[in-house]
Amino acid sequence: MAAAAWPGTACASSSPNSLLLSRSPRYAAFALAPSPKSSMRRRLLLGVGTPAVAALASVAPPAVLEDGAATLFITAGAYSLVRAFDVLTERRLIEQNLSRKIVHVLSGVLFMSSWPLFSNSAEARYFAAVVPFLNSVRLLTYGLRLYTDEALVKSVTREGKPEELLRGPLYYVLVLLFSVLIFWRESPIGIVSLSMMSGGDGFADIVGRRYGSLKLPFNEKKSWVGSISMFISGFLLSAIMLFYFSTLGYIHISWEEVLGKLVLVALAATVVECIPVTDVVDDNICVPLATMLVAFLLFGSSAQ
Repeated sequence: MAAAAWPGTACASSSPNSLLLSRSPRYAAFALAPSPKSSMRRRLLLGVGTPAVAALASVAPPAVLEDGAATLFITAGAYSLVRAFDVLTERRLIEQNLSRKIVHVLSGVLFMSSWPLFSNSAEARYFAAVVPFLNSVRLLTYGLRLYTDEALVKSVTREGKPEELLRGPLYYVLVLLFSVLIFWRESPIGIVSLSMMSGGDGFADIVGRRYGSLKLPFNEKKSWVGSISMFISGFLLSAIMLFYFSTLGYIHISWEEVLGKLVLVALAATVVECIPVTDVVDDNICVPLATMLVAFLLFGSSAQ
């Protein structure tokens, strides 16, 4: 409608711009005679851009549009989550270590919770994989010092060094990427593994730092209360996420059997997290890998 209003004087008289310009007679002619360059740009935008987008939307399958929209929404949400804690850390409203672990917990939980937003197509998992892939590229960019983002570094690293982005945070998003591509939402193995990595390991650090005065006899860096917190929070979060996906119909489980299996999986993940092997291999690698192995043995490769 705006494009049609340019040539005619009758339409121009009802335009807000023409009403403003009519107060100055000297400029009234310019309101009715736009420059050739601006007219060309307008024709290109309205005559080419909009139909092209509309044509693409009409040709693309509904599942592609749904998955594309979900990808954009979740990517924006993931960025906003990290940026929010960047700001809180910058303003010293939250401690750096606490900010790092809250992001650790929420990133995995919210990402898993968003999977039902995607369609039931076979390609949906690849759209979901775009989110951790973009985050991994972002971490590589700042970790290699190609660009700088001090707020990001402070909110997700232990010591505030950009190189740390290439370790724990990068391993974390790569595990998310692996779980989406290999397991997706139809397998309890990936769901339980991510629950133990994000919720279990995250709460172990949060609680252990505050109340972990009594250390483990074989690892002075870990505490009894931290390990107990990991077991309980990992077990509970795994059960909650399994209930979430089973309620939506993605997986079918027998709770009489599942609860016992979750106890064993949580125990295995807790043991791996508290032994000194984590000094050599990052928690974000050894915990999900151990969880995947035990869950695979208990649930089976075709568990749904």
